[in-house]
Amino acid sequence: MFSTFKSSKKWLLSAAGIFTLFGLIAFTEVRHGQQHVKSVVVRLDEVDGHRFLTRRDVLGYLTNEGANPVVGENYDNVDLRRLEERLRQHGLVKSCQVSRDLNGDLLVSIEQPHPLARLMPSGDGIRSVSGQYVSEEGRFFPISMNYSARVPVLTGSFFAQNRSLANKRNQPLLELLKRIHDDPFWRAQITELSVDEQGDITMWPQIGNHRIEFGPPTELDAKFKKLKLVYTDVLPAKGWNRYSRVSVQYRNQIVCE
Repeated sequence: MFSTFKSSKKWLLSAAGIFTLFGLIAFTEVRHGQQHVKSVVVRLDEVDGHRFLTRRDVLGYLTNEGANPVVGENYDNVDLRRLEERLRQHGLVKSCQVSRDLNGDLLVSIEQPHPLARLMPSGDGIRSVSGQYVSEEGRFFPISMNYSARVPVLTGSFFAQNRSLANKRNQPLLELLKRIHDDPFWRAQITELSVDEQGDITMWPQIGNHRIEFGPPTELDAKFKKLKLVYTDVLPAKGWNRYSRVSVQYRNQIVCE
């Protein structure tokens, strides 16, 4: 009986040793996985349900198109802040955060800029394939081959000398674009805005053959109130193609010709 107990004790000790060995191996594997970049997990927000960027785009930005791979790298050699700076250099990245999880994955979270309008260069022959977007912050950023946002077109000589709407001088124009973007009616109706050198604005609508002389981007409430009156009362009664010119730029006046 004593011999049987002694044999059982040896078996238990052997089993415990085997489990301990496997535990150490598993722990080593986990630690190794945590110390090296196991994979890259990309999280992208959406713009109107779409994305300007793809996971492949982000990986290309992150690794300098494969010249500086990160998968398999020891985390001691991975500078997360530097990777964030590398991503922020690209115009389609508004903000980003690079971190790691307990599994050894590199987590890349990206917020894309949201466009208010699309700036188009002069020349009708290249209008459909070129240009830049204007973001909510007034910054210009490049178009994407993955998604084309449905926003008003911006044209005019004003933009030859103004390459940003983020400064104080151009805030009124940016506020006008935000007003159009945030109002479902005007967002659907206004398709193009032309801004001349003095900053006066002419708009073209989706429906009708008229142009809208808006003037400078000031007194927005009063001007849009008059313009809404034209679209709800005047044009339905007189006909959508009756006028070629609608002006709301002067105080207390609506001109339809």
